[in-house]
Amino acid sequence: MTTRSLDLSRDEWESVAASDPEVLVTQTPAWMDAVCMTGRWIDVTRRYDVGGRRILVPLARRVPAVPALTVDASPPTGWGFGGLIADGGVRAEDIAVVLADLARRPGLRLLIRPNPLQRERWANGGGTPILRRAHVLDLRPGTDAIWASMRVRTQVRKSQRHVDIETDTTGRLLPTFFELLHLSRERWARQQHEPLWLARRRGRRLDHLAKWRRIAAAVGDRCRVSIAWTQGRPAAGLIVLQGRNAHYTRGAMDRELAAPTAASTGLQWKAICDAAAAGCSWYHMGETGSSKSLSRFKEQLGAEPHDYMEYRFERLPFTRVDHAAREAVKRLVGFQEQ
Repeated sequence: MTTRSLDLSRDEWESVAASDPEVLVTQTPAWMDAVCMTGRWIDVTRRYDVGGRRILVPLARRVPAVPALTVDASPPTGWGFGGLIADGGVRAEDIAVVLADLARRPGLRLLIRPNPLQRERWANGGGTPILRRAHVLDLRPGTDAIWASMRVRTQVRKSQRHVDIETDTTGRLLPTFFELLHLSRERWARQQHEPLWLARRRGRRLDHLAKWRRIAAAVGDRCRVSIAWTQGRPAAGLIVLQGRNAHYTRGAMDRELAAPTAASTGLQWKAICDAAAAGCSWYHMGETGSSKSLSRFKEQLGAEPHDYMEYRFERLPFTRVDHAAREAVKRLVGFQEQ
């Protein structure tokens, strides 16, 4: 086995990505470009050769003044799914080899949030496992079969009568999407009994217009922004990262316009059809957590829940302290998960 880091060529990375049937846009070199554009992270992606197969770990490093305090992440928080990609797809033995090597790295923390489809292969990941839940829709049966199994066909038909859907791959619609996201954050804060200032601060820290403009510039037409319009006004929007597989990664709406027109459901069905037409095998619907309403929405579209683990390797108990602090804040503000 050999390991390489900074000398990995872009063409080789793209070649491995093209060979992996489960790869996501967030595991490509273009996505790493966007991460590094922030100026806070550098690319330290690693390559492994095992049994004649190439295995890559897209890995970003946040480097402080003291080298011993470095943080490696695949990917950084708020940047989707990471973990391994490999020639022909990731195997359980690939994960074991890679983690054994990464465990010897210097630094303070290593964070890995793998593809939710790989839960069983990561079963012995080690470190501090954090339970996550995501939803994924299998596109392989085809849209006719998906349509027949969906429980929201009436809503889709309603949306087709009341909204017009526009999709752009240049970033032009991002300002409109973030206007809707601002309204959504205010609604989520009210529903969860979260102070509005806290919700806005948390949202800006993880997601903002400048970040997504960098992403759109880096990944090109793989970043698809769709807006559902009704009477010339934006009712709902979503962002899908579409490559070999699709990843619905952000959604927002103006509830007063979206609810009576079923705009969000119509957007999802259009994005599912677009992904299937592009040859995608999987339509990831992102993190769901413990939200019952979000789970219900995704499952009515045919997505299945996937419980998986995020893995953290830490030299100090950051996760335990962070969890305690978050729970204390939630109790203080009366936070309620929807």
